[in-house]
Amino acid sequence: MSADAHVPLSHRVPDLGALELLLAVARHGSLGRAARDVGVTQPAASSRIRSMERQLGLALLDRSPRGSRLTDAGALVTDWARRIVEAAEAFDAGAQALRDRRDSRLRIAASMTIAEYLLPGWLMALRAERPGTAVSLLAGNSAAVAERLRTGEADLGFVEGLSVPTGLDGTVIAHDRLVVAVAPSHAWARRRTPLTPRELAATPLVLRERGSGTRQVLDAALAAYGGLAAPLLELSSTTAVKGAAQSGAGPCVLSELAVGEELSSRRLVQIPIGGMRLRRQLRAVWPTGHRPTGPARDLLSLTARDVPPR
Repeated sequence: MSADAHVPLSHRVPDLGALELLLAVARHGSLGRAARDVGVTQPAASSRIRSMERQLGLALLDRSPRGSRLTDAGALVTDWARRIVEAAEAFDAGAQALRDRRDSRLRIAASMTIAEYLLPGWLMALRAERPGTAVSLLAGNSAAVAERLRTGEADLGFVEGLSVPTGLDGTVIAHDRLVVAVAPSHAWARRRTPLTPRELAATPLVLRERGSGTRQVLDAALAAYGGLAAPLLELSSTTAVKGAAQSGAGPCVLSELAVGEELSSRRLVQIPIGGMRLRRQLRAVWPTGHRPTGPARDLLSLTARDVPPR
């Protein structure tokens, strides 16, 4: 047999609970006190010791009205058991240290709309539940979020695209709607009929960059109408797109979440579209096969609780 060959543990090796009970008997010299020490009844402890003796094929205890004394074999097995239990305790302490390190930080990557309009509320709720967790946020478009998760730069991501990016798993946490908006001075603001999809496709727009969830949804929705016209402006942030549209540069298409305040104050005017609904799913995503744990799992549960799908 080669040195690297794996040899499975014998079925005669007792489990840790049985070994801990044996060590308690050695400490106390009494099966009853040992049972209380490990939190079981005396009959259960006695049954467990007998089962271990049958498993090992060895007598471990001499029982008498005055107590229980280790046999010579029992004393030797107890010495071995002590080393095994100490190794298990070291293993458990090391695993706990790794969990504590994991739970002390949370790295989030989120697309712009979610980062700006939804995450602040979720993070406030998470801080109430996990005040000791340090959170970092990387904001970017949906393609950048996916890449950060794939390269291990983030623990949990949020995207707005049409589907779960390659190499990731995910779940839908909410739905969003894209709206067409213009400055009050724009000619469309005085329209009396809804905009048609073909008109929208043929009009140069102020747009988010390729790779953003907003752009992906718009590209897909207008593909049947000849595709998007060459952009009037192509900008990398929602705030920049809104600012350009408010200045009168041209129409924009953005999340309803992002333009709610501007629509309410009439700094932008929403233009209805006939025959098309620009809806999209908002997703939490993570590397394939690595379901969120610790603070990432807690944040995911908060999104499901606080942002019900519409």
